[in-house]
Amino acid sequence: MANPVLVEVTRGAVVESAHRGAICVFDADGKAVFEIGDTERPVFPRSAVKAIQALPLVESGAADAYGFGDSELALACASHSGEPVHVELARAMLAKAGLDKTALECGAHWPNHEATIALARAGDVPSALHNNCSGKHAGFLCTCVHSGIAHQGYVKEGHAQQEMVRDAMQSVTGAAHNADNSAIDGCSIPTYAVPLKSFALGFARMATGRGFSPERAKAAKRLLSACMAEPFLVAGTGKADLALMQAAPGRIFVKTGAEGVYCAALPELGLGIALKCDDGAARGAEVMIAAVLAKLLRADEAVAAKLTQLAHPAVESRIGAKVGLLRPTPALS
Repeated sequence: MANPVLVEVTRGAVVESAHRGAICVFDADGKAVFEIGDTERPVFPRSAVKAIQALPLVESGAADAYGFGDSELALACASHSGEPVHVELARAMLAKAGLDKTALECGAHWPNHEATIALARAGDVPSALHNNCSGKHAGFLCTCVHSGIAHQGYVKEGHAQQEMVRDAMQSVTGAAHNADNSAIDGCSIPTYAVPLKSFALGFARMATGRGFSPERAKAAKRLLSACMAEPFLVAGTGKADLALMQAAPGRIFVKTGAEGVYCAALPELGLGIALKCDDGAARGAEVMIAAVLAKLLRADEAVAAKLTQLAHPAVESRIGAKVGLLRPTPALS
């Protein structure tokens, strides 16, 4: 089954490029509210599911033991841009557990922001704290230390930390996460390819707590609320996730993942959203999620207008002139 074209990229009056994809919106009872494309196709969610992966941090008692509030929990769910506030908060989280950056096993990469220029000018190089996943890994390490688990090798399949994450993912999404559908994510932890619709269901459950124990429902609400309260820490300057959550503060949770994946939740509607841009393009996925959110929140005209604008970003020349745009196709809009 070929997925439909959901986003067009124009230059002048001509469609220059196009992005295919699949989208699904589910409620917590497993009812499909909206589906387009092949939502049964297995997808690696990548970083889009960090809020689910952070459940053990809260459920183990580690978050409370170390006095973590919205800021730390948001960073534990983040794909941050490596700006100073992100780096220092990750450092502080590790310090609460008596650790430093040498405990991180996520690897290092240059930040995605002007912080790169500052580092280079200072003759410095990035550390694992600059990795966009350092908050998530700091959360993993804090969970290990609080739980009395040896943290060395915490990224490896079979380690107690990754077993907690796998169990949470499997329970929340209702899909099997095992060796047959596993691979290694960019930050070295296991990732599992399951049907796209499983992630939409999972985030509907995260938003409502339906089907969860009281403890898990409380943890899920706490994590999503933290992300919506601190969207800059989840993302960073100029990031789509920040703009989307700021369009309706406290009402929209979104999280991007590599290779054109997005997951989202609308707690007030009890809905979860998952999508995949087939070619892995972030620009296509960003238009798709903005358009879906605008559709679902159309009753609020002001919010829908902001989201619709985000679903039609300009294509600019090198001097900043608008020479085209990205737009959802009629199949989506």
